Amino acid sequence: MFPLGVTSYLLGGIIIGLGVSFVYILTGQHATQSSFFSSTISYFSKIPYFNRKTYLDSREWRLYFAAGVILGALIYTVTISPDGFWTTLVQWWRLLIGGFLVGFGTRLSSGCTSGHGISGIASMSTTSLFAVITFIVVGAITANIILLLGVTP
Repeated sequence: MFPLGVTSYLLGGIIIGLGVSFVYILTGQHATQSSFFSSTISYFSKIPYFNRKTYLDSREWRLYFAAGVILGALIYTVTISPDGFWTTLVQWWRLLIGGFLVGFGTRLSSGCTSGHGISGIASMSTTSLFAVITFIVVGAITANIILLLGVTP
């Protein structure tokens, strides 16, 4: 199940847990990516949904948070990654479509896997627990359908 061992996954989980805890302790808010998306859109959109006080008040630190996620991935890529910068065989257009579908699903489910899976479950939210179970089941079904169709990168 873990052909490269569990160390990197364990270390990554610890770092994510510490980072999310750090953000919550400093701001009192959950470090979630779907909130980042909504608060960032508030810079460009006049739609009332994106200009709620919650998004306007938190958008600056969420930009720093997103920059940290990108910087962390970049540091990993140039220091540890055995595959170099581009670590997937998936074509860019498939990544773009997948990103759009993930973004749509995130809005549909009122949150993302990081929000529901890390912050929501840690907050003992039953809604988040059911959301994560749904994510996992739908992901497993989708992966098996793709496998049966013979789709490869």
